[in-house]
Formats: sequence, C-alpha cells, structure tokens
Amino acid sequence: MGFAVAGVFVVLAMLVVLSAVKIVPQGREYTVERFGRYIRTLKPGISILTPFVESIGRKINLMEQVLDVPRQEVITKDNVSVQVDAIVFIQVMDASAAAYRVENLPYAITQLTMTNLRTVVGNMELDEVLSQRDHINSRLLEVIDQATSPWGVKVARIEIKDLTPPPDITNAMARQMKAERERRAVITEADGEKQAAITVAEGQKQAAILQAEGRREAAFRDAEARERSAAAEAKATELVSNAISAGDVNAINYFIAQKYVEAFGKLAESPQQKTVIVPADMASLVGTIAGVAELVKTAQAENAAPPPRPRGGRGGPAVPPTGA
Repeated sequence: MGFAVAGVFVVLAMLVVLSAVKIVPQGREYTVERFGRYIRTLKPGISILTPFVESIGRKINLMEQVLDVPRQEVITKDNVSVQVDAIVFIQVMDASAAAYRVENLPYAITQLTMTNLRTVVGNMELDEVLSQRDHINSRLLEVIDQATSPWGVKVARIEIKDLTPPPDITNAMARQMKAERERRAVITEADGEKQAAITVAEGQKQAAILQAEGRREAAFRDAEARERSAAAEAKATELVSNAISAGDVNAINYFIAQKYVEAFGKLAESPQQKTVIVPADMASLVGTIAGVAELVKTAQAENAAPPPRPRGGRGGPAVPPTGA
C-alpha cells in the first residue's frame, strides 16, 4: 500500500514538473496567464512556470505568414465588373497585442484587405486598374499596415494575383490592341517611305548640284578657249592688217587661202560626205597659192639681202641709187 501511494506521489510530481517546465520553439512566442490574466511572454527556449498558478495562454507564430484573399467582384469607376484576388504577407511583431487585441487575426486581416481592395479599385478606371497594379499594391499596403499596427502585426507586402475583366471587355481590348499595332505598323512603314524619299531627294539634289558645277566649269573652259582663240584670231588679223597697211597685198591672199584650205579640209573630213566636189574654177585657187608663194619668197629675200652701202669716195657725198 505504501508503494502505491509513493508511486502516485511520484507521478503527480512528474506531472507538476512537466506542467511547470515549458520549451518554446524558435519562431514562436507563448503568452503566460495567471488566473486568466496576461502577465508575460515566453521567448524561444526553456522557461519555468508556477504550477497551478500560471498557464500558457496563446501560442503565437512570429514567422512571416501568407494569407490568401478570396476572389471577389469589384466594380471600377467606369462601371466595369472585374474579378480580383490577392495575397497578403504578414508578420507578428508583438505577441501579446496579436493575442489579446483581435480575435482570429488571419480572418480579420483578410476581411480588411477585401474591403480596402474594393475601395481602391472602385476609385480607378479599368485601364488604370489593368496598367497600375503596383500603384494598387502600394495603396493597399499603406492602408492595411496602418490599420493592423495596433494588432502588433507588420504587413510586409500585398500582391494582386489576378485581374479578370468580363469576356466582352477582353474581346474589345484584344481588338483595340490589334488596331493599335496595325496603326503603329502603318506609321512605321510611312516613316520608312518618308526617310527613303528624303534620301533619294537628297541624292538627286547633290547630283544636280554636281552636274551644274560640271556644266559651269565646262562653260568656263569653253569660254576661256574661245577667248584665247579669238585673241589668236585677232592677233593674226592684226598682223595681216599691218602687212596690208605696209603695202603688201599678198598677205590678204595668204589669209584667204588659209581659210579656203581649212574649209575644204573640213568638207573632206565629214563622215556623212562620201563625194567631194572640187570647184571648176581652180585658177583662182592656184593664183592664190602662187600669191602666197610669192609672199614667202619676198619675205625670204628681204631677210637674206645685205643692207645697202653708200656710193662715192670716202668722206664724199652719198650717191643716190638708180631710179631714185
């Protein structure tokens, strides 16, 4: 009988010890209550409670948690119904506040997120909702983090998972996107044709400028050649005129014979001319050539003749030439 009583006491002692010693795992915190009243929070590790007086109240998870916000239908500012769902990342920073300031913390945060999601999306048009997800996320994060701060919870981030417009709106958006891309393609093609036309016009302009410069240079060269030819012709005419003024008529014959021979030679060199008609009056040509020959002989004789010597004795008066 004594052994049975001793065994009972040992078992009771072990139960008391086990109830007094608490081990808190990493990433969690336990609240301690004394007769139902919160007194302290147990950190990760081993702790000892007062038997039959203190007890564990709530076990709080301090690790970051993910809450799934159910899909809901939201009406935008331009009266378009959109299906929206999201996820919320939270982390408990104060175990006592999370345990005793709100009942069912995950449910409360989920409902708060759904309400604010309807508010934020309802103040935006459909195009803004579809293109500004980051803006929606930031506004929701700011509002919900401020609302959950008294609960000892830090909202790390909120992400919109899906935005689904009605099927007719989706089809209209697809047609709009197709029309926009076709418009961009037409504009791009028109810009390409415009640039090509500009390039071709610039090339033609440069070619015209170069051709004009070439024609100007050629005209300048032709004018210079004609000027030199005219100067040479004027010089030759001047020489002939001087010869005529000096009484030498053969110079005119030489000038006319030269022009005549040049004209006759050009007539013979013509590629279309196969028959050359020689004028019947060759006597004038022969006479002209004879005059030219006489002119040449006279010039040679004048150059070869010695200067005349004076007649008479040394120191006497000069005798005039015969026929003077």
